Amino acid sequence: MKDKDLPAEKTVVAAAGQPASGIAASGIAASGIAASVRGLSRAFGDRTVLADLDLDIAEGEFIALIGRSGSGKSTLLRALAGLDREVTGEVRTAGQVAVAFQEPRLVPWKRVLANVALGLRVTDPQARARVALAEVELTERANAWPGTLSGGEAQRASLARALVREPRVLLLDEPFSALDALTRITMHRLVFSLWQRHRPAVLLVTHDVDEAIALADRVLILAEGRIAHSSPVDLPRPRDRDHPDLVALRLKLLAQLGVPAGETD
Repeated sequence: MKDKDLPAEKTVVAAAGQPASGIAASGIAASGIAASVRGLSRAFGDRTVLADLDLDIAEGEFIALIGRSGSGKSTLLRALAGLDREVTGEVRTAGQVAVAFQEPRLVPWKRVLANVALGLRVTDPQARARVALAEVELTERANAWPGTLSGGEAQRASLARALVREPRVLLLDEPFSALDALTRITMHRLVFSLWQRHRPAVLLVTHDVDEAIALADRVLILAEGRIAHSSPVDLPRPRDRDHPDLVALRLKLLAQLGVPAGETD
């Protein structure tokens, strides 16, 4: 996709009690920032989940977001995707945003190829979709029904559907949590190779500290509605989880999450 084909950079601004709306923005792409959040807040009844949160994601940066259950990780992701119309604050993205969720959310009455091509506004959506399926090594399943796919295959199809839009920002909402351990490792390698090839900015929401430090350039902890901690991960990939620096980082992150040292195994 050429630059002229990219969607205009977008700002979502919401005032308290009002739904967010998209308007044209300027400057974010030129700054090297793919997504920017300022003063983001979200409450569900009397419970505040996000509280005046600020965050910048650089072009091509891979960020992992961790935190305790209910800390607002998926709420932040939905706000970045423009799916939560009740947030307040400002969300700016430099171009197309795509999401892959924990559930693949494939349309059951459409074959895999049609699912990946769904909603594409290009001259030949099926040709574009076939390229995306080849990238996730799912070419042979193009004509399969979603109900016949394994869990790993369904997530590959979901990734293809996200990547076929050539997003500037890719949001991953715990997409590997329902997979077995071996399939998760395979998916980690696939996501990393796809990120290397396309270089979108990535925000991965996960509960898995090991997954976060294996994949990300930077690991963030969300607590009490704000980014409570940020740790860069400077080691080259693929990473050996037994590397002393990763072991130390894992213990540090678990401590930040309130997990006692004796409960880290």
